[in-house]
Amino acid sequence: MSPDMATAARAEAPAPQTSSRPLRAWQQAALEQYEETSPKDFLVTATPGAGKTTFALTLAARLLSRREVARVVVVCPTDHLRLQWADAADRVGIVLDPGLTNAVGPVRAGTQGYVTTYAQVAGKPMLHAARATAVKTLVILDEVHHAGDGLSWGEAVGEAYGRAARRLCLTGTPFRTKADERIPFVKYVEDGFEGSDNQGLAGLMSVADFTYGYKEALADSVVRPVVFAAYTGTSRWRNSAGEVVAASLSEAGTRSVEMQAWRTALDPKGQWVPHVIAAMDDRITHLREEGGMPDAAGLVLASDQDDAREYAKIVRRVTGKAPELILSDDPKASKKIEKFNVGGARIAVCVRMVSEGVDVPRAAVLAWMTSYRTPLFFAQAVGRVVRARAAHETATVFLPAVRPLLTLAASMEEQRNHVLPPPKSQPDEELEALDLPPREPREGAAKEWEALEADARFAHVLHGGTAHTGEGRPAAVSLGIEEEEFLGIPGLLTPEQTASLLAKRDDELRLRVEAARRMPDEDDGLMLVQDHPDEDDAGRSWRDAAELRREVNRLVNRVSAKTSTPQAVVHTQLRKSVPGPPSASASVDVLRARRERLRTML
Repeated sequence: MSPDMATAARAEAPAPQTSSRPLRAWQQAALEQYEETSPKDFLVTATPGAGKTTFALTLAARLLSRREVARVVVVCPTDHLRLQWADAADRVGIVLDPGLTNAVGPVRAGTQGYVTTYAQVAGKPMLHAARATAVKTLVILDEVHHAGDGLSWGEAVGEAYGRAARRLCLTGTPFRTKADERIPFVKYVEDGFEGSDNQGLAGLMSVADFTYGYKEALADSVVRPVVFAAYTGTSRWRNSAGEVVAASLSEAGTRSVEMQAWRTALDPKGQWVPHVIAAMDDRITHLREEGGMPDAAGLVLASDQDDAREYAKIVRRVTGKAPELILSDDPKASKKIEKFNVGGARIAVCVRMVSEGVDVPRAAVLAWMTSYRTPLFFAQAVGRVVRARAAHETATVFLPAVRPLLTLAASMEEQRNHVLPPPKSQPDEELEALDLPPREPREGAAKEWEALEADARFAHVLHGGTAHTGEGRPAAVSLGIEEEEFLGIPGLLTPEQTASLLAKRDDELRLRVEAARRMPDEDDGLMLVQDHPDEDDAGRSWRDAAELRREVNRLVNRVSAKTSTPQAVVHTQLRKSVPGPPSASASVDVLRARRERLRTML
């Protein structure tokens, strides 16, 4: 982009405004620290749900208003997060284009920047470098550990933004990397990788300039307290030798037996999944009717898309209402997340679409029906239900009573870092760093495992590292007076009360699931809940521009058909009548003028 074009773009873009929403204490402290030093690079580690986006956009608005930067570029992991960032930027008066592709050269006029993904940057790093150096640019790298998902991604990010004026890195957890695969713009200290999989390997651990952990966020009422409801049960499966094996989830013995019992429990054909979904639905009803959350919703997290589809059928059968089914290969996935966020649907079933960064504040219940068990994934997924909107809200996570998950749950409130280990190659692979059990063999191959059945029983509620069975006070640790007062407020049960309630409801839920199982199956196709018809999001600047481009293209097609003129010729005539860049790069004003011109041609 030439200096003249950049100047014109800045002149057309509206001035950012300061958000009327008061900043949280940690956000204000981080801003003050940033402005004291005015660094080129700044890394913030803040627990999921703490408000990293608000902090970043407030900083961006300040830098834009002081003309320390003239453009903002946000890089995030997924396409849905592009929309989320653009909407959040609109609320503070920053116009960021979430639809700018690598096929469009310059940043569109009338905007102050754009939102892209790490994959797009890796596709054309020099294009993004040109955009970031045409004017002084603040680059926001959201969940920056994704720049380490492959050596080429890290190299592309360094190449694209190495000469940017300012860089702000955000992450929900500290992360490790190998010495020869450093993520650009991040400071490191030497560290030995901990854990059985990385014992004794030397490496580097990221060092944040500002850190805000879950325990601090809980004390500040920024996040909801989490109660983990663990469900055990007996699983039966047939092994490769044809023998039938039975084991309890909570007393499985060896790691191998535990994994097979866990895998069997998650099989859609068994009774563990329907039972826990019924308990989850019961909890949502309690929150809506007695917990002060009339729009409370839940998320079911599946291991893969096949399981997700089967779980969605179970939700419909058990609850009587179809869930929102959100799959990564569905082109409407982002719209479904948005609809679920603002609608009245009770439950969404998904795989990885809501595990990181996606904001669904009304979601307060999570059913962990997956074999994923890495600390990072656990923290990020639980982070989807802990974002507090008002005082006295609580979150509930239903999970299998297996040791790996109970260990992660028990450590949630400890003052410690869940450190992400170095990523493996092939970031788009479903099995990446997830430690999943092996898939079922293909047809014709010898089966090493066959699920037979699994039942479900309430085991205990885990809170603050202590298990509560509902049969009285826990023997190991009792609650202090302050914690009792906090947890005993109206609408929020103590852990013992929650455990007692779940235990009492267990038999009733079992009867409910059995009754639902005996009902004749309806059509396998899910009739998804339509909370609201598709609405025109007029008034959102980047959405206006996207809709105008589609409308201009439709009108060009009509003019072409009416006049028997090739579409390319109509586009050329249109640009002569209303001068400016191609529609893909044109501003809202130019697009509106072209729309009116096309209407006169009809």
